[in-house]
Amino acid sequence: MTETAMMDGVQEVLDKLRPFLLRDGGDCELVDVEDGIVKLRLLGACGTCPSSTITLKAGIERALIEEVPGVVEVEQVF
Repeated sequence: MTETAMMDGVQEVLDKLRPFLLRDGGDCELVDVEDGIVKLRLLGACGTCPSSTITLKAGIERALIEEVPGVVEVEQVF
């Protein structure tokens, strides 16, 4: 899968998850996808929430790995 196709797939999954983040006052922004590593910036309440690591790894990362071929990890960027 090309980087562009992977970014499109990642954005599609993030759009599905976004309502749950917005409900809690947060959001996320896709920064880059490189070698299967998705780089996200957590925004709003998600950026300062103590549970943001759990949201990132257990929620967003798991969904991306399951739904987008080639995704291997999610990293938070600031």
